[in-house]
Amino acid sequence: MKHLILSALLVSALTCSSLQSVFAQQDSVTTVTTTTTTIIKKKKTFSINFNVGEEGERAKKDSTKLANAKKGRFIGGVTFTRFDLGFSKLVDNGSLTLSPTNEFLDYKASKTSTVSYDLVQMGYRFNGNFKIYIAGGFDWTMIRLKKDITMKANSPILAYDTETIHFSKNRFSSSYVHIPLNFELRTKEGDNGKRFYFVIGPEVAFLLNGKVKQVSEERGKQKFKDDYNFEPFRYGGTVRIGYGAFGIFTKYYANDMFASAPQKGLKNLSFGITLGLN
Repeated sequence: MKHLILSALLVSALTCSSLQSVFAQQDSVTTVTTTTTTIIKKKKTFSINFNVGEEGERAKKDSTKLANAKKGRFIGGVTFTRFDLGFSKLVDNGSLTLSPTNEFLDYKASKTSTVSYDLVQMGYRFNGNFKIYIAGGFDWTMIRLKKDITMKANSPILAYDTETIHFSKNRFSSSYVHIPLNFELRTKEGDNGKRFYFVIGPEVAFLLNGKVKQVSEERGKQKFKDDYNFEPFRYGGTVRIGYGAFGIFTKYYANDMFASAPQKGLKNLSFGITLGLN
């Protein structure tokens, strides 16, 4: 009887060991590429897909194509994009050379710059390749003057005082709130997920203030604020061409930089690079 019990236990042990070995082999050769979990609640079905490896990449591309295929949707919200950084040029009645009336504004070209960016936008995407949107942000033009002069505040015209000291920095700048209306064309995404952009549109801007910042050994750092007869309302247009998140821009303001009569015909042209183009 004891021999029969021992034999039965031995057979059971060998059987369990064999089954464990078979299951272990099956687990070792099983590869999970896609898992679908379905949750049913209140007669609504939700599917959650988990993809691994090449299947995951394929699913990602498929979802991108579906997103691009969507038509007619509104876009908008808070954003920090289209950061423009470049150079500004003063165009005096069609010439890049300043007239005798405006020679006091002679500037260092390599240090006369423009900076702008958008903070909000709202628009409509018609399809994956075209959208129209209006944005809002800030725009600065910073003129690095060559001459040792100080612009006069509270003056009916743009005027200045000639100084007897030398300024290591003499920056004359304006800041605006700008509101561009953009028409954007873009190509389909490449294999690397990037695309080409072409953006064009008009822009209006409202003056916040003008500013003079000077640095000298005698006076140290000085800052003065006034409107300095900068045009309170400005309008123009922008063109951007880019690839991925980077691009180049050109911006031209059609009306005069200053409301001061002697500066009639003096306009602002800027160009440079755009970061965050989307």
